[in-house]
Amino acid sequence: MIGKIISHYKILEKLGEGGMGVVYKAEDLKLKRTVTLKFLPPELTRDPEAKERFVHEAQAASALQHNNICTIHEIDETDDSQMIICMDYYTGETIKEKIEQGLLNIEEAIDIAVQVAQGLAKAHRRGIIHRDIKPANIMITDDGVVKILDFGLAKLAGQVGITKTGVRMGTVAYMSPEQARGEAVDHRTDIWSLGVVLYEMLTGQIPFKGEYEQAVVYSILNEESVSPSSIRKDTPKLFEQIVSKCLEKDPAMRYQNMQEVLEELKKPVVSAAISRIQKKSIAVLSFTNMSADPEQEYFCDGMAEEIINALTHIESLKVIARTSAFAFKGKHEDVRKIGKKLNVETLLEGSVRKAGNRLRITAQLVKVCDGSHFWSERYDRDMEDVFAIQDEISLAIVDKLKGRLLGEEKAALVKRYTENLEAYNLYLKGNYFSQMWTVEGFEKAIECLEQALQKDPNYALAYAGIAYVYFFRAFFGNFPPKEAIPKAKTYLKKALDIDENLAEAHALLGKIRTMYDWNWVLAEQELKLALELNPNSSIIHLHYCDFLSVTGQHEEAIIEVKRARELDPLSININANVGERMYFAGQFDRAIEDLQKTIAMDRNWFYSHLLLGLSYLGKSMLKESIVELEKASDLSGGAPLVVVMLASTYYRTGKKTEAEKLFNSLKERAKDEYIPPSFLFVIHKVRGDMELAFKWLERACEDRDIYLPYYLLPQPEDHLIIPYDKKSTELLRKVGLIK
Repeated sequence: MIGKIISHYKILEKLGEGGMGVVYKAEDLKLKRTVTLKFLPPELTRDPEAKERFVHEAQAASALQHNNICTIHEIDETDDSQMIICMDYYTGETIKEKIEQGLLNIEEAIDIAVQVAQGLAKAHRRGIIHRDIKPANIMITDDGVVKILDFGLAKLAGQVGITKTGVRMGTVAYMSPEQARGEAVDHRTDIWSLGVVLYEMLTGQIPFKGEYEQAVVYSILNEESVSPSSIRKDTPKLFEQIVSKCLEKDPAMRYQNMQEVLEELKKPVVSAAISRIQKKSIAVLSFTNMSADPEQEYFCDGMAEEIINALTHIESLKVIARTSAFAFKGKHEDVRKIGKKLNVETLLEGSVRKAGNRLRITAQLVKVCDGSHFWSERYDRDMEDVFAIQDEISLAIVDKLKGRLLGEEKAALVKRYTENLEAYNLYLKGNYFSQMWTVEGFEKAIECLEQALQKDPNYALAYAGIAYVYFFRAFFGNFPPKEAIPKAKTYLKKALDIDENLAEAHALLGKIRTMYDWNWVLAEQELKLALELNPNSSIIHLHYCDFLSVTGQHEEAIIEVKRARELDPLSININANVGERMYFAGQFDRAIEDLQKTIAMDRNWFYSHLLLGLSYLGKSMLKESIVELEKASDLSGGAPLVVVMLASTYYRTGKKTEAEKLFNSLKERAKDEYIPPSFLFVIHKVRGDMELAFKWLERACEDRDIYLPYYLLPQPEDHLIIPYDKKSTELLRKVGLIK
């Protein structure tokens, strides 16, 4: 079809396909404009009477002129009698695509709800029902305007539509009870569907679920949905009440018209949320090193990262995390493409030239929509002024983005953790090395951070930085937890003694309470405090989702990890973690789909292949599982965690020779390097050596093995779970892992 001319339209590209037809981008050759063409399935208009009714309904829908409704220009018929609808063409994304990227913030969800309700209210006043309101049929243009799509297939109220009573038409998950039963519907079916969309925008999930279509219908007709606030704590009570009333199963108990919904949305409490300044978004790119010395890279990265860390304290500002923002370093990619990939409206670019004690720093804010600069500044200063420069840049960003700066936010924005320039430089170096995630990098990081503390013994960030290094040395399995974690705790205590509001320190303490202390109450307290102190930190959201998974709160964990991904969309680790949370929840199909997308981003990250292999195992797809686990083993260089999972799968699939070879290699390695005892517990359990397995379980409890809580996750019977025999249960209860 591409390049073909139909009527006076030239087909440019295919945009999508569904049950209601195929959609193309096209050029209107008469008016020289870009349009959208939808080709309807022949069965919809094969009957002459049905075609006449459709034309009448489409004419009525095309008469709708409203800012929130996709404009229909005309309907036409091809030479082979296929009906086409010509509509406006928009660039942007659907609500479905936005939800897949992560939860919408409350203000954005309310704003979308208002715009959709306005469009539907206009249609209902003209007697037109949409009948298929769903996230895929609602688009947000690049200008932030909500457009309701597919009104060309609406049913004119009071007439017999394209489908007759007793036949369901639409998308099952968003159907009202009366529509699901195949009964005649009125405008209140759109009110129900809008309620479902609002629920999904708030929670990331639909209110009525089922493994197959009829199960979803049963849920719609007979079950009550879980309240949005039980899934998302910050849901405004009034907004939740609006959703609840939209989802009344009896149409008579719902809002009786869309104007009522609008009035509720505009009540003072919700209106205040809508009227807040919309959350601005920014990515601070790695500053370019203009110095002759390539070793100054750490200083350039550190400058940008310090600005990122400062900006995360501004509640009204969405700040992309370091991993994603720095992913474009040295690639010279167009700023508009970068902005689209990161889903932000503004970028900060900068460069640093350092010569002796003199600095020349340039910074400019760029609009993603058109690539234009709307603020720039050059700073020619002495090195001692570096802190003031960072403050000036951060304050200028907030000012130019017209963000509201509360008193405590400004204090956090310009807070200096040290006045000692040498300590600051050493901290930047330590942070640079720790980001390498290698044994050598961790050792260099500790060396630099210890030197920073010698220069400034009150440098809270340096204490917290060392704590993170020790924790992750233990987590990656090359350092005994009973040696690493107490050291991490000591440094965290010093950091918090100096600054009790250091969010990252509270977050790591919450992670340690979860994975090492096995104290869920204290873990949750620390993690929630960390989120209050810095809600824009992707790492804190990631730590919190770990706690939620370990404590069996799987849906909440998925929501939380998607929040982390929204803040750090290009982080391979966070993207893999989304699939991991779905795997832990036993949602193997979703995990497989998500992990395949992650692997497409980076085919060399072993952890994605490991998780995909385990997800295939969950579906008993043994051949596919082994392929992915073998890839993970090769890419990781035989990481102990991967070896354990691959060997266990070999045992289960009858490949005993291959399994024993890996098992023996792991035992040999254990003579010279630390192998978490839980790994050996798993292999002995799969081999059927239950007595030896229990001994390794005892050792894991004694060592405070930080992998142990993962094996307690509720999973299907054929997965790696600790057997709840009396002996194991008593041991796990004794150490506090189970109640």
